[in-house]
Amino acid sequence: MQTIRTTCCIAGCGPAGAVLGLLLARAGVDVVVLEKHADFLRDFRGDTIHPSTARLMDELGLGTQFQALPLRHSDTVDLVTDDGPHVVADFRRIPGGHTLGFLPQWDFLDFVTGHAEHHPTFTLHRRAEVTGLLDDGGRVTGVRADMADEGLVEVRADLVVACDGRDSVVRDASGLPLVARGAPIDVLWFRLPRAADDPDNAFGRLSSGQLLVMIDRGTHWQAGYVIAKDGYEDVRAGGLPRFRARIADLAPFVRGRVDAIDDWDDIALLHVQLNRLRRWWRPGLLCVGDAAHAMSPVGGVGINLAIQDAVATARITADPLRRGALSSAHLARVQLRRALPTIVTQLGQQVVHDRVLGPLVSGRGGSGTPGPIRLLDRFPALRAVPAWVIGRGVLPEHAPPSRT
Repeated sequence: MQTIRTTCCIAGCGPAGAVLGLLLARAGVDVVVLEKHADFLRDFRGDTIHPSTARLMDELGLGTQFQALPLRHSDTVDLVTDDGPHVVADFRRIPGGHTLGFLPQWDFLDFVTGHAEHHPTFTLHRRAEVTGLLDDGGRVTGVRADMADEGLVEVRADLVVACDGRDSVVRDASGLPLVARGAPIDVLWFRLPRAADDPDNAFGRLSSGQLLVMIDRGTHWQAGYVIAKDGYEDVRAGGLPRFRARIADLAPFVRGRVDAIDDWDDIALLHVQLNRLRRWWRPGLLCVGDAAHAMSPVGGVGINLAIQDAVATARITADPLRRGALSSAHLARVQLRRALPTIVTQLGQQVVHDRVLGPLVSGRGGSGTPGPIRLLDRFPALRAVPAWVIGRGVLPEHAPPSRT
């Protein structure tokens, strides 16, 4: 069996894995990233570019190149109820000059890994699926991986970082206890064609106990229809024509385009999870992003937290990794730094689940405008608060210094 030796092995090349790989390589750390797919071309992944991510690109000296990508920008997030339109978050009210952006995730990952590959200490292996951990007396010393070209491989590393998502193989192999918070909803994601005279901003449509989220992707809308937890089969039993009619009633401007939903295979089911690890680390192993804390889609903040985890990880671990002096205390510092924003954000999502979305999908919620939205209508300056929480997060991170 072939053995690869590196300083840090990152499992998974989503936003957290790609950003962490770039930052560690930029700091002179030898890093190997393992991505199980051959490319990044997958639909219905989070495509949100938060102001904090755009600021990170500025801090890395990549801002101009990043803004040249096919980004779609939204100054506000709106909610349309039967009472009319309402502004929920206004990103123009937070400092920094960046608003909410949308970019296909494959473009974001190609951009980040492309710049990481300019550093000689960065290696990305595609079609490399992690299958287990290497353990020496309770310390993680690397991973086993199945690589398409090399076959079974052992990657030995001073640190393994799990960035492989909410269904993390690395986390499951670690034995770290996961605490589920539960969620009353799931989401059906699908595409609809976009016309030139459609609304410009991302928005939600709330009516008659139903919630539809629409995100402008330029050539199409990415739409999310909120349903009760494990309610997909009930929706499907009602038939596709009934489902199309629901969407057309909620967003009449796409009425002539709902036939683009040709089959149930055009609809992706997101099983909403809300959970987090009690402890994010073991000696030689750290979990970040969704591997450490799966977020609800409420607020669209999961990607932001994952990237911020990666930035904090690089800032805390890069120097000891480079010196061969990494200890469990450094890993505990990462969790200590990132636990507060994770817990606060999840508590906020839990409140929305319990007081808004749960009653909504169970038929116990009203069809009027929720009280917090009416408060934002009355005091527009408060729209900066959700914009900050969504766009920057509870504890924004800054890029660590470069050593290369």
